[in-house]
Amino acid sequence: MAPAARRGSFSLAFSPFPELGALAVGYLLGSIPFGLLLTRLAGTTDIRSIGSGNIGATNVLRTGRKDLAAATLLLDALKGVAAALIGALIAPDGAVIAAAAAFIGHIAPVWLRFRGGKGVATFLGALFGISWPAGLAFAAIWLSMAALFRYSSLSALAASLASPLVLAAMGHGREAIVFAVMAALLWWKHRDNIRRLLSGNESRIGQKA
Repeated sequence: MAPAARRGSFSLAFSPFPELGALAVGYLLGSIPFGLLLTRLAGTTDIRSIGSGNIGATNVLRTGRKDLAAATLLLDALKGVAAALIGALIAPDGAVIAAAAAFIGHIAPVWLRFRGGKGVATFLGALFGISWPAGLAFAAIWLSMAALFRYSSLSALAASLASPLVLAAMGHGREAIVFAVMAALLWWKHRDNIRRLLSGNESRIGQKA
């Protein structure tokens, strides 16, 4: 019998069903709309009717509740971490499968007609769940870009673009491919931000939208 596969490696010796389980768990975790739930519990404006209409922390901040925005950011990141850790227990390659599924769940939750957030916090959480050094690299790049240019969107775009390269440099080739696809989706979700960046109309950090 073939030896058990290590975390982060595929093995044909296993049935595909554990991987499907990791996929389902990751998507269900990722699709929990924490931003919407927290603002509803707090009795604020429906965040889908303001700003970008997204359910992420940036749009929650537009309600004026910094505490809810911070909680949303943390919980959206933690669901990416949790998906990766639980996925690793379900299947040999479950960590990266569940991490990617959590990201998809966040940007396209079935409960909200597939209209979710832009995925930055969940992307970061998923990255930490797969490789904490890569997660730290993402955070360092985001903070550096934010300090230099004061654009949250540009910081997220740069950090997500670098993440697959960091993973590949660390020897996580298969994970790098998965996160490259995730980064492409994150860029697609930021397409309006990219247009505003190119036209010079993007809001800077701390500036009123």
